[in-house]
Amino acid sequence: MAEKAVKEATFAWVGVDKTGKRVKGEIKSNSIARVKAELRSQGVVPKTVRKKSALFGGSTGKKITPKDIAIFSRQLATMMSAGVPLVQSFDIIGRGHDNPRMTQLLMSIKADIEGGSPLAEALGKHPLYFDDLFCNLVKAGEHAGVLETLLDKIATYKERTEAIKAKIKKALFYPTAVIVVAFIVTAILLIYVVPQFEKLFSNFGAALPAFTQMVIGMSRFMQDYWWAVFGGLILAIVAFIEAKKRSRKFNIAFDKFMLKMPIIGVIVHKAAIARYARTLSTMFAAGVPLVEAMTSVAGATGNAVYSEAVLKMRDDISTGRQLNVAMQDSNLFPSMVTQMVAIGEESGSLDAMLAKVADFYEAEVDDAVDAMSSLLEPLIMAILGILVGGLVIAMYLPIFKLGSVV
Repeated sequence: MAEKAVKEATFAWVGVDKTGKRVKGEIKSNSIARVKAELRSQGVVPKTVRKKSALFGGSTGKKITPKDIAIFSRQLATMMSAGVPLVQSFDIIGRGHDNPRMTQLLMSIKADIEGGSPLAEALGKHPLYFDDLFCNLVKAGEHAGVLETLLDKIATYKERTEAIKAKIKKALFYPTAVIVVAFIVTAILLIYVVPQFEKLFSNFGAALPAFTQMVIGMSRFMQDYWWAVFGGLILAIVAFIEAKKRSRKFNIAFDKFMLKMPIIGVIVHKAAIARYARTLSTMFAAGVPLVEAMTSVAGATGNAVYSEAVLKMRDDISTGRQLNVAMQDSNLFPSMVTQMVAIGEESGSLDAMLAKVADFYEAEVDDAVDAMSSLLEPLIMAILGILVGGLVIAMYLPIFKLGSVV
């Protein structure tokens, strides 16, 4: 029986994660099928999913974002550094939060801690908000007795990686905006404006210029099949989103394409290197073994090509190879990065060297996005000018031709 779609509701779910552990949580969506799809994309096998009533315990409020998690990490680190007990810290932060969904999440974690669960285990029951990397760092902090220090490092890591994500989104927004605006403007002109000129030209009784005939032909096609054009675009977008969620091969092929794109490809390369270096530096500084850390690093790069390469590097390292050699063999890292990693391995300061690499490439991403934004602003005007200007010229060519004859 097909799941009934609903309008933005809260669903409580219970499932099993990649390690076979039972996990539970809540998620806001518009259907049970979408909830299950999102859980599977997070590596969770859903067992039960049910809609929560807004009147009886259903959470309201905005979606929990990575920024909320970063702020929570910083607040928890500050309170623990001040000597506030862990359970009391959760109570203070949770009740003082302005997002009811975040409050409910923190109260759930607090209840697990009061029941005797370690913090890392309690957080691991909510994989949609606390990934393996987060939980591994918290676990390392608990074992070493430096939890507040690790939470502060996590907050810094989250803030910087989210800043990189925002830069990438900004870099992709401009070309996307150009394409969308150009398509909408062209469609409006072809469907509503060009037909008015066509009626005028029908009284001329003379052959129209080839360019004008081509534009009129495009206008007739859009008038007759606009529904197919727009429907096809919507289907293509939906298919793309679903393929990104479900197909590893599609993600690898798409990310390879993104890396080869002019201008944007350079930004994606630098962002992936920055996230790789920042994540590995944070985990290595926390005392997480290198081979174990590489698994979490692979998922944090934000690019399927780099993710596959990091997993291959992990296997090489587990057989005794040095990290810098494995990185060099992947052909994805510049020589400067591999040389700095080699120096870090020899001097015993790998985490510090990786942090410097991350700082450098984060600054490079900032500069590249700003430069691209400056380049694209006149480019947007030029593209729109060519499209609109071309259509105007096509419509006025017959009038110019008639004037020359007269």
